[in-house]
Amino acid sequence: MFQHTQLPNGLTIIAESNPTAESLALGFFVKTGSRDESPEVSGVSHFLEHMAFKGDEHYTAEDVNRIFDEVGAKYNASTSEEVTCYYAAILPEYLRRTFTLLTTLIRPSLRDDDFDVEKQVIIEEIGMYRDMPPFHLYEQAMSFHFSGHPLGNSILGTAESVGALTSAQMRAYHNVHYQAGNIVLVAAGRVDWDELLGLANEFCIGWPAGQPERTVETPQVETKSQWLLDATLNQQHVMQMASAPSGDSAQRYIAELVSVMVGDDSSGRLYWELVDPGHAESADLSFNDYIGAGAWSTYVCCRPELTLQNLDKVRQIYEEFNKNGPSAEEFERARTKVGSRVVLGSERPMGRLTSLGGNWLSGQGYRSVEDDLETLAKLSLKDVHELLAEFPLAQSTSMGYGPFEGK
Repeated sequence: MFQHTQLPNGLTIIAESNPTAESLALGFFVKTGSRDESPEVSGVSHFLEHMAFKGDEHYTAEDVNRIFDEVGAKYNASTSEEVTCYYAAILPEYLRRTFTLLTTLIRPSLRDDDFDVEKQVIIEEIGMYRDMPPFHLYEQAMSFHFSGHPLGNSILGTAESVGALTSAQMRAYHNVHYQAGNIVLVAAGRVDWDELLGLANEFCIGWPAGQPERTVETPQVETKSQWLLDATLNQQHVMQMASAPSGDSAQRYIAELVSVMVGDDSSGRLYWELVDPGHAESADLSFNDYIGAGAWSTYVCCRPELTLQNLDKVRQIYEEFNKNGPSAEEFERARTKVGSRVVLGSERPMGRLTSLGGNWLSGQGYRSVEDDLETLAKLSLKDVHELLAEFPLAQSTSMGYGPFEGK
């Protein structure tokens, strides 16, 4: 059963209760991420996620981690381009203790001493991911593809931007973006709605009201390429991006099917044409959707001398698919695969939590598992062709990273 309400300060609360579940998941979804940052505070959303676990005037960082462990919670936080999420999966009897800790994460003390220590941790983390070619390539490709658009902002920031960030800037950002109207409390599984609502009124009613505006504009994408040379790498990593439906578009469902048919990393066309014959170590296509924009993202990892050959093969695969679309059998296989993911994911409260929060923040509202399966059942080959006519698979932006110098 789905229920939702809004507190007087603007905090939205949504819950999908399942009395047959043995556990529950809950989380605070904050509508803020790297796309909401100015260059002066690049990386602050992710930095704030780390600072949240440092506690407040009632709980130290050790207390937060100890109590989460004592209740056996599976807990964490994440930051993306558009959302920062703090969540935990628990047994129902530990709801109150867990809820108390999660509210601490939303309103931490942000002490200067903690800030200075964690800044070094973040800078080390940036260096760690810089040494991971696929991740470094992703950040560079996003910046290149969405150049001049907020979606091109780095989630981690840079060592320079984080190093220059002050605790006063972080507090100012938190005051604006962590207002109650910018937060959604989500729960799924064995949820007692009255208990959840009581806890929200007890711990969240005093949060400041308000909601900052988020600028949503359509990015202007140009055909361009850039090759980052690193002779120390043994393999060439390439990411290519092109425009796709936005996260608030009904076409996102058919786009997900297309990404499976063409780019699934174990059964898509790219896999059978490039990976299975040994031409590339990996080759996949993903559909990434955001508010007001979307992107097809192609990733290829191979021996440097095979780079151009493989990219040309990708071009041929895309041209053929754009022209003819999938076979009926191929379409049904993808539909079954996506449907299975929906159902299997729904059997865990944590899976439903992610879906509920994502749909609500993207403007889709509440969607049950049955809603998703019904939408999936109604999709057709005609929908594929209509999508490809508007958003063809393409290689508009190309970013290479490795020993190959490009063409």
